[in-house]
Amino acid sequence: MKSEDRYDAIVIGSGMGGMTTAAALSRFDRRVLLLEQAQEFGGLTHSFSRGDFSWDVGLHYCGMFRPDQPGGRLLDWLSAGAVEFRSVGTVYDTVHFPDGVDFAIGRPVEALVQELKDRFPNHVAEVDAYFDALESADEAILAINAERSMPEPFRSAHRLWNSRKIEKFCARTTREVVADYVSDPRLAAVLLAQWGTYGGLPSGSSFGIHARIITHYLDGAGYPVGGASSIAEGLIPVIESGGGRALSGTPVCAIVIEGGEAVGVRTTAGQEFRAPVIVSSIGAGETVKRLLPEEVQSQEWAAEIRSMRPSVCHFEIYLGFEGDIARHGATRSNHWFYESWNVDDLLWSDTSAPIRGGFASFPSLKDEEHDPGAASRHTGQFMVLADWSAVADFVEGGARQRPHEWAAFKEGVETRMLDYYAGKFPALADLIVYHELGTPLATARYTAHEQGGFYGLEPTPRRVMSEALGPRTPVPGLFVSGQDAMTPGIAGALYGGVLCAAAIEPRVFTKMKGGVG
Repeated sequence: MKSEDRYDAIVIGSGMGGMTTAAALSRFDRRVLLLEQAQEFGGLTHSFSRGDFSWDVGLHYCGMFRPDQPGGRLLDWLSAGAVEFRSVGTVYDTVHFPDGVDFAIGRPVEALVQELKDRFPNHVAEVDAYFDALESADEAILAINAERSMPEPFRSAHRLWNSRKIEKFCARTTREVVADYVSDPRLAAVLLAQWGTYGGLPSGSSFGIHARIITHYLDGAGYPVGGASSIAEGLIPVIESGGGRALSGTPVCAIVIEGGEAVGVRTTAGQEFRAPVIVSSIGAGETVKRLLPEEVQSQEWAAEIRSMRPSVCHFEIYLGFEGDIARHGATRSNHWFYESWNVDDLLWSDTSAPIRGGFASFPSLKDEEHDPGAASRHTGQFMVLADWSAVADFVEGGARQRPHEWAAFKEGVETRMLDYYAGKFPALADLIVYHELGTPLATARYTAHEQGGFYGLEPTPRRVMSEALGPRTPVPGLFVSGQDAMTPGIAGALYGGVLCAAAIEPRVFTKMKGGVG
């Protein structure tokens, strides 16, 4: 059944990338149809509630999003002022290593650099060299990101001009580049400890991605007023006021290709929508493997994307507290825990083995609009990064076919995670009145990301150097939005979304103040 509604563009997926592409096009008088498979808009920026408790599933903090920063200015334009991020404070991450060694990471960057020099006085020159490399690598990956929206021959010329810096910093792993500048393994561990913000082990991730993500935090981190769901609440009305529509609960099963061009989409309910521009924001790998016909999947660019692996997955416990959590150890800062000075040794692949570390966050303390009420109700989250092999026994319907085994497995994971959390926050453990476990299977089901890879494709040198990735595809009329078009994470998805819109409507470039990234 074909829809008679006429749209200038169709966007598949309402995560940060899809919403920003749709909103940016809407701001330039394009009628956009936004389609979301889930019942709620927002993708990994959506929130869910249990009674008086509410949690954000994928947004814990972001850099560059304050009103005086580039991302904040973009969001202000995209949402007509409806979305606002505010600082989480001077310190945004606290890293905990063995033997009681803790390190606070905060702004301004000058203070962070000085703290590193004070803690590692014999390696002052190495600290400076690392931050110089960080700046150069950031410039290199920004060059790659900028050229991804360029048509040929400008794209190739741009790459040639920047090739030396790109090869040095983006085509090598984070661990390799840091080893060029830092000789002290403990200093290196501190500098690499935030790798979970982009989902790639230092031994395998591109230093370019590391530099982009770490650099975007150097002026501090922010959190959305009203929680992550405020983003969809601010962007969806912009799409609708521009004459477009946003439909949830509408899974797309195919992109319609005719004469080698993308001309529409088909939903699982059999409805067909048509437009001259089709944007997929569900992930480059998912787009190629699930939505495109075999003759397109076999093309060289698509085959390259198909060969890439997904990023890491995770287990996460959503916690509800009653009491004054700030008095008992909770902070606006996030906490990274490591049981080893080898920060590559973190992924939980065997859930019967001890937890090697994790990430703790307290969203209710970050949200200035949160009202704890008379019962002083607050929320927390504890995440353990994992390998898909941890749930391999229950993939392909195993969780449904063996519900009792799956329930026992989840109970064991939840118990181990709660015990670990209690060891780190003993006073807070007594205030927990609610807890709920999220698994990699749940992430895969809700987001449709392969193997629950919530950061999209592998953040490796291969991904960064790939000519197959970017907003433009070789299929006329087909574009890719979100973090796979740029870099992993919420900020990467925002800029991937806006850069995709700019590839479709060049006037969007005039709004990208502060540079691409």
